[in-house]
Amino acid sequence: MTSYTPTRRGLLASAAVVGGAALTPASLWRAAPAAGAFPAILKPTPATQFRDFGTNAEMLWSSVDPTAYLTPQSRLFVRNHSRTPQLDRSTYALKVYGDGLATSRTEGEALTLSFADLQRLPHHELTAVLECTGNGRSYFTTQQGQTVSGTAWTSGAVGTVRWSGVRLRDVLASVGISPDAVSIQATGLDDDFVSGGTNYGRVRRPFSVEKALDDALLAWGMNGEDLLPDHGYPLRLVLPGWVGIASIKWLGSLEVSTTQLTSPWNTTFYRMTGPQWPADSPPLTVNPVRSAWELARDQVLPARPVTLTGRSWSGAGTIAKVSVSLDGGASWRPAVLDRRGREGQGWTQWSVRWGNPRRGRHELLARATDDQGRTQPFEAAFNTQGYFFDAVVRHPVQVA
Repeated sequence: MTSYTPTRRGLLASAAVVGGAALTPASLWRAAPAAGAFPAILKPTPATQFRDFGTNAEMLWSSVDPTAYLTPQSRLFVRNHSRTPQLDRSTYALKVYGDGLATSRTEGEALTLSFADLQRLPHHELTAVLECTGNGRSYFTTQQGQTVSGTAWTSGAVGTVRWSGVRLRDVLASVGISPDAVSIQATGLDDDFVSGGTNYGRVRRPFSVEKALDDALLAWGMNGEDLLPDHGYPLRLVLPGWVGIASIKWLGSLEVSTTQLTSPWNTTFYRMTGPQWPADSPPLTVNPVRSAWELARDQVLPARPVTLTGRSWSGAGTIAKVSVSLDGGASWRPAVLDRRGREGQGWTQWSVRWGNPRRGRHELLARATDDQGRTQPFEAAFNTQGYFFDAVVRHPVQVA
């Protein structure tokens, strides 16, 4: 636990939000908008907890409770391509079709599974990090002097949650899948994504049958609650360890195919682009290693011994070690790994004691290595859309 009081920024945007406590989903839904008014995000995003980008909202690390392992829904970042849809669980149905089913079906012949049908299958829970592919994007510019496109996230487009639902492999077993199936396309029920005058249709992205049969989940709950609308109610796909875009929210259909499927979200978006990348660079899947301090940038710390905390995570496994520097990289020391995820997909909480902080400006650095031997670099690989900023972040603080 930190021994200082975190800086609070901005004004409280909603008196309905209570600290880091988990609230019931109903208490986090905004009232139905007036005719003609369509807010992109339905849950409150007060300035003390979020940086609001309109359709997207970033969690502020300065608002994170160092004693809590899981991220409450009230605090989890939101990444939308359009507005959050409001769906009715009682009329919800998941469509499953494609030539990769045991009995080939066109979209018009799709099998439909109600929410009640899905709940009859064995229930399952898993803890995993959920992270936007562009998390850290702003550091390409502020730290590496490079121009990229997309939402200017710092480090808060991430969270660790406990998902509940049904394994996708159990759903596929219940409907029957062909041994020749190789690819599944998940499509959401949100509005079409329109950008630059182009309508790309509903958000959709394919993934391998191998991943589907491994650890993919169709989730209806988070941290013991029903999903909030902003996080995919009534049902979403979860692909643990993979880029956030792969975990399609408001899941409407699954197309199972014997050929490799494509969409703009794995050909145009969410792949590396730029002069040094080939035109056919593969879609991004497994997230890299990243770290964050539980501090605001330029936070003022007391000139006395203080325990600082942070978190590190990896899409490929657990964190094996974290090295930290309190002097801009001149010297390094190991952080204490306080708590790790049990299933290899949650993040690791760590701490370091700063025994004699001198007054003035300092840069804090944290560098993690996972159990697959992947270590954060000191410079992230440039790409024009600003994905996978995994470099060590230089975090400024003031000691006074």
